[in-house]
Amino acid sequence: MTITDSRFLIENEGSCLPHPPEEENRIIAELMKDSESNLKEGNLYYIISNRWFSRWQRYAGPCIGIFSTDEQSSDCRQSKVACSEISDRPGPIDNSDIVSNDNDWEGNYIEIRRMLEEGSDYVLVPQKVWEKLYEWYSGGPPLPRKLISQGVEHNKYNVEVYPLCLKVIDSRDNSESVIKLSKKATICELYEIVCKLRGVEQEKACIWDYFNEKKNSLLIVSDQTLEDANLMMDQHIFLEVPLDGDHSSQSGMDSGGNELALVPLEPSRSAVSIAGGPTLSNGHSIGSNFNLYQGSSLNSVLMDTDDRYDVYRGEKGGLAGLQNLGNTCFMNSAIQCLVHTPPLVEYFLQDYSEEINMDNPLGMRGELALAFGDLLRKLWSSGRTAVAPRVFKGKLARFAPQFSGYNQHDSQELLAFLLDGLHEDLNRVKQKPYIEMKDSDGRPDTEVAFECWKNHMARNDSLIVDVCQGQYKSTLVCPVCGKISITFDPFMYLSLPLPSTVSRTMTVTVFYGDGSGLPMPYTVNVLKHGCCRDLSHALSTACCLNNDEMLLLAEVYEHKIYRYLENPLEPLASIKDDEHIVAYRLKRGEQKTKLEIIHRWLDKCSPDNMKGGERKLFGTPLVTYFGEDPLYGTHIEAAVHRILSPLRRVYCSNLSHSGKENGFISVGGGEQLASSSAQYGSRKQAIESREQEGTSSGESSFQLVLTNERGLSCNRIEKDSLIKPGQLVRVSLDWTDKEHELYDASYLRDLPEVYKTGFTVKKTRQEAISLFSCLEAFLTEEPLGPDDMWYCPRCKEHRQATKKLDLWKLPDILVFHLKRFSYNRYLKNKLDTFVNFPIRNLDLTKYVKSKDGQSYVYDLYAISNHYGGLGGGHYTAYAKLIDENRWYHFDDSHVSPVTEAEIKSSAAYVLFYQRARSNIKMEGETSHCHTSS
Repeated sequence: MTITDSRFLIENEGSCLPHPPEEENRIIAELMKDSESNLKEGNLYYIISNRWFSRWQRYAGPCIGIFSTDEQSSDCRQSKVACSEISDRPGPIDNSDIVSNDNDWEGNYIEIRRMLEEGSDYVLVPQKVWEKLYEWYSGGPPLPRKLISQGVEHNKYNVEVYPLCLKVIDSRDNSESVIKLSKKATICELYEIVCKLRGVEQEKACIWDYFNEKKNSLLIVSDQTLEDANLMMDQHIFLEVPLDGDHSSQSGMDSGGNELALVPLEPSRSAVSIAGGPTLSNGHSIGSNFNLYQGSSLNSVLMDTDDRYDVYRGEKGGLAGLQNLGNTCFMNSAIQCLVHTPPLVEYFLQDYSEEINMDNPLGMRGELALAFGDLLRKLWSSGRTAVAPRVFKGKLARFAPQFSGYNQHDSQELLAFLLDGLHEDLNRVKQKPYIEMKDSDGRPDTEVAFECWKNHMARNDSLIVDVCQGQYKSTLVCPVCGKISITFDPFMYLSLPLPSTVSRTMTVTVFYGDGSGLPMPYTVNVLKHGCCRDLSHALSTACCLNNDEMLLLAEVYEHKIYRYLENPLEPLASIKDDEHIVAYRLKRGEQKTKLEIIHRWLDKCSPDNMKGGERKLFGTPLVTYFGEDPLYGTHIEAAVHRILSPLRRVYCSNLSHSGKENGFISVGGGEQLASSSAQYGSRKQAIESREQEGTSSGESSFQLVLTNERGLSCNRIEKDSLIKPGQLVRVSLDWTDKEHELYDASYLRDLPEVYKTGFTVKKTRQEAISLFSCLEAFLTEEPLGPDDMWYCPRCKEHRQATKKLDLWKLPDILVFHLKRFSYNRYLKNKLDTFVNFPIRNLDLTKYVKSKDGQSYVYDLYAISNHYGGLGGGHYTAYAKLIDENRWYHFDDSHVSPVTEAEIKSSAAYVLFYQRARSNIKMEGETSHCHTSS
């Protein structure tokens, strides 16, 4: 048994079957793989606190299929240190930080705190993984959750972390009870649980959907799920139990003998009636005025019996808020922007039944369009009364399970789904033809663009295409064979990067390989997905590199050169922000031998007193080239003197300088490095004079030791030593007190990181960027990311091609998405940069390549805002009522007027513009939306 093995046994005394960390990782990875290959509804998953699990990952290594956003765990994965420095084995599993305080831990079900995020607060592991971890570590409490299927085809699986919580009001005593059950439970199961809890015979009970403490609909005993019944988290249900002999509730009669109007949440499709719309209670039929409600597509037959749909005559339409159903502000914000889009308003307030496509396999059988149209009509008919979008959210969860539950989501992701879903539900093309796309093959852009749009329209023809879709030109160039591929693709919105998300700020220290200047850090901006060639070019410009010079990039780690970045195509993504990168400024030409100098000092306080102390590394290595052959020790010593000469101190009597230190000054140091050529000349003369003086007296003779690639000393270098030729010679320079007196070693210390994390600059309005700069960053040529390689048809391999986008055709409704959020496996970030965008007369003419005679001037009419951070942010919307030319703030249920000056903020996330032209309704003009049949 090894010492390491015995350590595990001691640490795990009393636990079952202890294993080394790599063995634990292997076992868990195999269990994960087995579980993921056998997904089915009803499988158990367990919740584990991310705080504990990240400790286990640091101990055992990252686990495939499970990830944590713990910063230390991320750093451990990226560490260059050998695995010998293993983190301590974690203690028992501890879920106490995620468990709700209201729990009885002895019960069968333990609730976790609300608003927790997977990967950040907790991780989900299959049952077999939990059982193995529990066998090794014990602890808890166990938090099992079931896997449920979601979506129309039930082919998407989610772990139901938060079951449905319903508040039961008993009509007999108005008492309130709380029940928790799966959203996939049936109404029949709901009756069984409620009746058992309240001691009621099921045959005598009636349970009502009591959302907002109003009887919305009677829940009929059936196999319909609670999710399909649109029951919301924390909402009320009403248990009605008739008195003995009173069966009015079951027969659909109220206590007064009047017939109840039971409003189904979703009647059969045969009841759907859009054409013509009902006649209003005032006897007038509805025209095309935006401020009037034409009738609900799903409930038009109930118009006269349900006061929820009464028109508030005398009040402006479009001023209704949306109730927050539990973290649904993201949805409310996106919906308010869409329902204030004039072409959509006009379309859905008229008869659109003929365009509903119920057979499109890519659509939602028309149900999403019907639900959206119904919600839009409610919002334009209810005056200022807030609307609860329950039915719409139920449809959303059914067709897009990623938006189910009550976690915060991204309003732009929802917007993208809605636009695509509405398009497919309203697609006029019933049978999509197969079309084989052709390569451009050098044909004129106009011809290729027309052909691509024609092919697109042959398969896609809807209101969304008519008003929301444009076309851009995409050019890909293979970096190896030069193959050019040009395509023209449709878009429904433009995701604009903020310039800081496209570029990357990097700080690199440049050292002079010939000793002609002091090391100097330079901060440059480069493309985030660029390569080392881009970094070299940027540094060359920053440090005014001469034509006969070159830069050698290297990474310094623990005072040694960890690697040379000599491949110009090396991705910059391989350089982390916390790394130290240097560049050595060298002469071009035939380079035979590379000399690498590392610095050591004698630690006399080291426990290794038998050897008089321990040699420790410090500072930054220096690099230069030799052309001499053969190479002697005297050549190396002369090179060391030369490369260290800018750090040489001189006596104050030789050169006046304000920066005195112990009777010496640093030549060329400080802020007066390049004050004048005359001063530099005097410094150079002082250096040479002092160097000659020191060399002749022998006081600056270095102790040089030949070192192998592992940093171990081999032989001391004498002046007449013959150095074995090779591509790299590595020597150690042993500093003594004499060298520290003669040279200022501070320039070799404190090497700056590539990017100083945690350092933020307070952003002011003066530092704002413009929408145009974001658009230009979107249109800038850039290399594809390492995870987005292009398959070159000529090379027959995936290549990191360069990509260039150009706008070709713009739609009437132009949506800009500002990419404020960045995500990767270990990091989430939000940029609060203020983007200055025009409210009127956004002129994009110069950015559009095609000249089709269209106007490319736009006016803003809606904004989706995001406030706060990633975990606890909040969405609102600004929207303009076109007919009265006023802006309003929509904050869930609350709606208030705002001035035009208030709508510009750093919270702007999605911008909605409309083409400013006569046939689009602007500033109160009548509009007519053209749709082709």
